[in-house]
This record gives sequence, structure tokens and C-alpha cells, in this order.
Amino acid sequence: MAPGCFNTLWCVRQPPSPSNDRIVPRVPAPMGSPQPSTPPSSDPVLARAEDVPPVSLSSRPTYRLDPAAADEHVDRISRFRVLVMGRANAGKTTILQRICSTTDQPEIFNGEGQRVDDDVVQGSIARGYHDIGIELVFPSNPRFVFHDSCGFEAGSPEQFVQMKNFVIERAKTTKLDKRIHAIWFCIPLTESHRMVTAAERKFFDECDTGYVPVIVLATKADSLELEAIQAFEDQGLLVEDEAGETALVEKIKNDYMAKLKNWLKETKFPPCDYLSLTGMDQEGADCKPLLTCTVNALKEESLQQLLISTQQTNLELCIEFAIMKTLKMCMNRKVGQIGHRVLSSILSTWFPYEVSTTLQLSAG
Repeated sequence: MAPGCFNTLWCVRQPPSPSNDRIVPRVPAPMGSPQPSTPPSSDPVLARAEDVPPVSLSSRPTYRLDPAAADEHVDRISRFRVLVMGRANAGKTTILQRICSTTDQPEIFNGEGQRVDDDVVQGSIARGYHDIGIELVFPSNPRFVFHDSCGFEAGSPEQFVQMKNFVIERAKTTKLDKRIHAIWFCIPLTESHRMVTAAERKFFDECDTGYVPVIVLATKADSLELEAIQAFEDQGLLVEDEAGETALVEKIKNDYMAKLKNWLKETKFPPCDYLSLTGMDQEGADCKPLLTCTVNALKEESLQQLLISTQQTNLELCIEFAIMKTLKMCMNRKVGQIGHRVLSSILSTWFPYEVSTTLQLSAG
């Protein structure tokens, strides 16, 4: 590939303007340059590209968010929306803070985009009422919108009905900017005696999320180290054996994950994937496994682009998807036929940065 293409791909780390409805500003194609075409899904090159980066699962159902709407109107979806579920103290807020690279608390908005005072929200929760439609937005990355299911996990029938109606409505609404794109269901590994509560199992038995993938996040896996230390002491072994302790922690975690999967696989609407999270209590925690798992569950490339270009914690992930999903396909199908500016524009859709237009192409 000519070096001029990479000169054009020089990026300035600058968040996109909030007033811009599109996630990433695109470089306009020069006059006369052919427009890229999307190959059919049966194309072997695209099929290979869509397998990368992989996430382990022997068999996974296909989740699609109305493909026609997702592909044709993705420019109308300005933010990536996630419903976060799980009981209190499951580590939900910490995960969202790591995804948005902040330690601050989120700002709270109602469904009309109006700011809501946190004291009002906390007062409602104290009275046993929580509005799942409330939007949680972190100023560090306002392109993410989160909803919290707070309430139903405690067994409240009213909160369960509200949550169920919200999921059904937001999974199918014609208002594309209001749709939820993924559900993260947090289950802490610290409570092995009641890893899945009756209310949580009821969700997987009764809530059809349609095209919206549900990913179970096994949180607080770090606490298993204490269990491993206790097991070592019970056996009269030295805790200083780091290799043995690490292996035991991994075994305990795998046993818990297997137990969790066995409990949920018999439900009517089981999750599409499982992921154990560690180190989330540390600033700068690695969010790549969670982002990769979510983007692969989405399936539709337009929504994958939306998530990858929204996150700002992992530039490597942007590069991986830009190369594997776009560059390989273009090189194999249109070698020498796609102008550098057009190719740069296509690749830029995977990045949360503004592509510089000040550099001159050295070729083509």
C-alpha cells in the first residue's frame, strides 16, 4: 500500500464534537473516486475478517438489532446505549467508570435529556421506586449512555414489570437513538452460595431481549484469591507458593463459571456470553476483554463501529478492527481501485479521533 494512505490516516487525539450526530467525522472522498461497496456476507474474505478478534464460545446464537435499520440509519444513532443489571454491590458503577476512564460519578438525565438532581433520584430509590429510564452519562465520554435496572433484583414485582417493559420497548423502538444495544448482567463471584437469585433467574426465563445481546459479567473475581489462600492454609501449604496460588485461583474461578453457566443454560432466554472480570477496582483497568466480547456479540458491523468508535480506552482495539474488518476486505476485493482518501475515510469510522485533513497525499 502506498505510504500516502498512512499519511492521511495520521490521527489527532481529539474527541468528536457533541453537536455532531455522526460518531466520527469522515474525510470526504475526492471527485471521481469510486465508492466502496459492502460485499455479501457469503464472501469468504469478509467471513474470515469477521472472525477477528475471536471470543471463545463453542456455539453462540446470532443477535441482530434490526439489520436494515442498523446498516441504513446508523448515522442517526449518536450514542451507544447499555442496560446494566445486577444486585447492589455487584461492581456495576466501577465497571462503567473504567469504561469511561473516570473516577467521577455519572451525571443523571431524564428521558427528555434534562438534568436530574442526584438527591431526587436517591430519594426515590429510598422510597422503593427507581426509574430505569433515567440515563447515566459520564462527562469524560458522553457518547456512552447507561441505564441501571436497580430494584428488581431485590424481588420487587413492580420493579420487575417495569424492567421487563423497558427491555421490550427499548429493544424494538423505532426511535433508533433510544434503543439499547447491549445488556451487561453483573453477577458477583463473592456470593457462591447464592450466585443466581430467584429474581435474576426469572429475568432469563421471562425476558426476551430480541436482537439485544445479554452478556453475564462475573464480577469481583479478584476476591477468589482470599479463598485460595484459605484453601492453602487448610491443607498446610505455604502461601508463598505464588504459582500454586495462581493456579488454584484459576481453578476456583473456572469452577464457579461452570456452575454459573449450568444454572443459566436451562433458562428460556440464556445469555449469549459470559465473561469474568478482574482488576476493575484499579484505575486504568483493562477493558479490552469486555469491549471485544460486546462488539462480537453485536454481529452487525455498523453497531460494532458505533461501539469501537465510542470507546476511548483502547486505541489498539480500534486498529485491530479497522484492519481486520475493513482493510483486508478492501485489499482483497478492490486492489488498486480504491483511492487513498476513500480508504482513509472507511478506516476512520473505527476511530474516536478526528482524521487530519491537512496532510497532502504523497501518492494517488
